[in-house]
Amino acid sequence: MSRVKAVQVSKPGGNFEIVERPIPEPARGQVRIKVEACGICHSDALVKEGHWPGIQYPRVPGHEIAGRIDAVGADVTLWKRGQRVGVGWHGGQFGKITAISFDGGYAEYMIANAEAVAAIPDDLPADQAAPLLCAGITVYNSLRNSGARGGDLVAVQGIGGLGHLGIQYARQMGFRTVAIGRGGDKGPLARKLGAHEYVDTSAGAPAEALQKLGGARVILATAPDSKAISALVDGLAANGKLVIVGASPEPLTITPLQLIGARRSIQGWPSGTAKDSEDTMQFSALTGVRPMIERYPLEKAADAYQQMISGKARFRVVLTMVG
Repeated sequence: MSRVKAVQVSKPGGNFEIVERPIPEPARGQVRIKVEACGICHSDALVKEGHWPGIQYPRVPGHEIAGRIDAVGADVTLWKRGQRVGVGWHGGQFGKITAISFDGGYAEYMIANAEAVAAIPDDLPADQAAPLLCAGITVYNSLRNSGARGGDLVAVQGIGGLGHLGIQYARQMGFRTVAIGRGGDKGPLARKLGAHEYVDTSAGAPAEALQKLGGARVILATAPDSKAISALVDGLAANGKLVIVGASPEPLTITPLQLIGARRSIQGWPSGTAKDSEDTMQFSALTGVRPMIERYPLEKAADAYQQMISGKARFRVVLTMVG
C-alpha cells in the first residue's frame, strides 16, 4: 500500500510530527486531493493547542488547501480527476470544519467532502490560491456583504495577513479606501496595496482622522486588538457599520450612546462556503488581488507555523508540496 507524508499533532499542545500514512481513500460523496499548497492560518492554533472542544487526535491541521482532484468516491459527479480545486474552513454539511472535523492540508493528500470543494481559476497558482481560501474569503465576503457601495469610504484596520488583502479588495470594489495602521512607515505599503489614504494611529486619534475624511461607511477590523477596534467606532458616519473579522477574546469597550445617535452598528463575519471561495478566487484572478506570501516545504511546517504565529510573516505563510 502506498504511503504519503503528513504533519500531525498527536495531542493538544503537542509538537508537529512528520509521519507516513497510508494514502487515504475517498468514501461515498468524497474526493481525494493531491495537495500542492496549504496556507498556515492563526486559526491552526485551535488544532495545535487543543482550544476547540471535541477534536480527535492525532489530527492534521490546515484549512487553506489548494491542489488537484486525484480520485473521487461513489456518487461524486461534479468533480473529475485532474481538476484544480481548493478547500477552506467550511468542511461540508452538518457543521463540518476542515482540520477540526477531519484531517486538513498539512499533507501530500487529503480527503474532503465534495460539497466543500471549490474550483480554482486556471491563472491563479496554487500557492497564491491557498491563503484566499480563509484569509481571502473572510475579508472579501465581509466587504461584499457590508452594504457599502462604490465611492463609499471604507476603512481597513490592520495591515497584516487579513488587512493587506482587505485593502486590495476594497480598492478593487470601488470604495474610497482608507488603511489604518500604527507607524508612518506603513503608509507607503498601504498605498501600494491600493489605499487612497493612510491613518497612522500613533499620530493621533484614528476616529477623528476618519471624521475629517467624512466618516466611514464601513470599518473592517482585521487586527485582533479589542482596544484598538473600540477606538474606531466614533469614526463611523451615520448608518456606518463596524465589521469585525479579527477575533480577540477581550471585550469591546463601546457605549450604547456611541451607536444610537448615529444609527451605527457592529457586525461579525466568519469565512464562507465553497461557492464563496470560488467567488473570492474568481474576483482575485480578474482584478489582480494577490496575497503576499512566504513559502516553506512541508517538512518545515513547525518553522512555518512559528513564523505565522509570531506575527513576523509578511503576510501569509504557505506550505508547498510541489516545486
